[in-house]
Amino acid sequence: MKQTSFSPVALLVCLALGGCLKKDIDYAHGTPSPVASVEVLRNTYRGEALQLTTNHLQGAERINGVVISDTSSGNLPAGNFILQDIGRGNMRGITIALGNNSKVPVSIGDSVTINVIGSTLISNKGSLQISGVAADKIKVLKQKAVVIIKSTSLSDLATNFSSYEGTLVKVNADFKQLPAPTDVYAGDKALYDGLDSSIVLHTEASAAFANDKMPASATFTGIPLYNTTKQLYLRTISDVSNASGPLYTGYPEDFESPDASAKGSYAAAVVNLKTGLWLLDQAILANTKDRDRFNPAGKQCIRMQQNLSTPAYVQMNYDLPSGASKVTLSYGAYYTDASSTWNLQYSTDHGVTWTVTGKNIKDAGPVAKTATFLVDIKGPVRFRICKLGLGASNGVDILNGRLSIEDVAIFQQLNY
Repeated sequence: MKQTSFSPVALLVCLALGGCLKKDIDYAHGTPSPVASVEVLRNTYRGEALQLTTNHLQGAERINGVVISDTSSGNLPAGNFILQDIGRGNMRGITIALGNNSKVPVSIGDSVTINVIGSTLISNKGSLQISGVAADKIKVLKQKAVVIIKSTSLSDLATNFSSYEGTLVKVNADFKQLPAPTDVYAGDKALYDGLDSSIVLHTEASAAFANDKMPASATFTGIPLYNTTKQLYLRTISDVSNASGPLYTGYPEDFESPDASAKGSYAAAVVNLKTGLWLLDQAILANTKDRDRFNPAGKQCIRMQQNLSTPAYVQMNYDLPSGASKVTLSYGAYYTDASSTWNLQYSTDHGVTWTVTGKNIKDAGPVAKTATFLVDIKGPVRFRICKLGLGASNGVDILNGRLSIEDVAIFQQLNY
C-alpha cells in the first residue's frame, strides 16, 4: 500500500497560509447584516432591561420599519412613536420611547432606520420599548411608505397578543356592554366578538375624540399594547368605521359544530349549526389545516365546491328578528385553487325570494380576508352566501375554485 508522508515544514507553511486565508471575507456565504429585524430585536428580551450591543443583534446595529403611530389626537403617549417591520415573514412592532417632553422627529408612513446600539430594551407595563435613542440616531429613508394593516379576529388577537403588540390591526367587535345613547369613548371599554372579551379599547380622557358617542359595534383599526392588561389604542376617530348595531347573541357562526364528518358530502343537506339550521348546498364542513381558511383559533370552516355550472349556497333556514345593520365574514381560496365569484343575499319573506346586497366578490386568495356589508334591513331577515356557477376554471377568464367561508357575524338594527 502506498503511504503519503508530510514534511513538518510544509505543514507549518500550510497552517500559516490557512491563517492568512481565514481573514478573507467569504462573500459567497455573506457577512452579518447591519440591520436586524424587529422580531430578532424582540426575541432578545429575557425579562430584564437590556442595553443593546451588536452581540445581541447577530452583528447588526440598526432596525428598520414603517411608522404606524399618530399622536395628533392625543391618544398615544407624547414623546413616543411606534414602528412595524416584516422579518422572516412575520410582522412585528416596537415602541421607541424618546421621553414625554421629546419632539417626535417622524410621522406616520415614514420608513425609518434607527441605530439602537447603546439604547435600552425595556418592558413598560408589558409592552416592549426601546429607550435612550438619540434623535440623531433616527434617519428617515422614505416618506409616505405603505402602512400595512393586518385584519384579524378579536379572539385571535387576544390569543396571540404578544405577536400583534405594536403592530397595526383591524378587528370587528362590539362593546361588551351595549352603549347608552350618551356613552362616549373616554376610558377603558371591553370589546367582544361573541367569543372573547379580554381586550379593552383604551381612550385617554384628553384624546380629541374622547367625548365622541360610541357605536354598539364597529370595525376598529388600532395598535395593540400592553398597559398591564391587553389594550387596543385608536390613533384618531377615523380608525372607527362600519358602525352598526350589536352582534346577535350566539354569533359569529364559526362552523365548529357539528364535527366536519357530519357534513362531508357536497350534496344539499340541512345541518344543525351553533346558530340554527343551515342549508349547505354544494358545501361541506372542512378541516384540512393550511388548506381550508378557518380562523386560527378554530378547527374547521365551510368549503364550497369548484367548477360548477350552477350556484352553491350556504344559507340560513331561520330568521333573525331584529333586522340587520351589518354582516361580516371571512373568506379565502381553498389551498392553491383559483379564486371564485360570490355574493351575499338576504330574504325578508322567510326565504321565498332573495336580494343581492353589495357587489360580487372575486378576490379570494390563499390568505383569508374579511368582507363587510353595511345594510339597513328592518324586521325578520335571513342571509345566504351564493357562489356563482361559472363553469370549469380555465385560468384565463373563468376562475371557479373552491371557496372557504368562516365566522359569519350578523349585527342587529340600532334603534337609536
